[in-house]
Amino acid sequence: MIKTIKATTEVERQAAFAIRKEVFVEEQGVPLADEFDQYDQANDNGADHILVYIDEAPVGTGRLRVVEGMAKLERICILKSQRKHGIGRVIISALEQLSMDKGLSKAKLHGQKQAEGFYQKLGYYTASDVFMEDGIEHVLMMKELS
Repeated sequence: MIKTIKATTEVERQAAFAIRKEVFVEEQGVPLADEFDQYDQANDNGADHILVYIDEAPVGTGRLRVVEGMAKLERICILKSQRKHGIGRVIISALEQLSMDKGLSKAKLHGQKQAEGFYQKLGYYTASDVFMEDGIEHVLMMKELS
């Protein structure tokens, strides 16, 4: 059974961070110092984090920040063993709902180039040329939320 929560406790946040470390740092080679930032702190300036569970085990995460009056979806990742089960759609849907709950009507994200088609299927359009972020090709993607 798939369950999505807003990660509000320290235990939940640490579970989200562990997934990010496994996917971005260990699997993709992003420097640890670049993966975690001031928005990961549990304070008023922090991002909202979501966590997806399958049968009580945390398998995916993402975070939401409000940047220039727009939702910015970030740090979206799923454990390698759990990919191709629709978890990505669940994460995006939860982040979009959270965005709309905050009164936001537009979303953007820096999607890895290899995931561009995935985001396009979810209604995002490519709004930039390819750029490098942490040594990985990315594109800016945008969507009107409804």
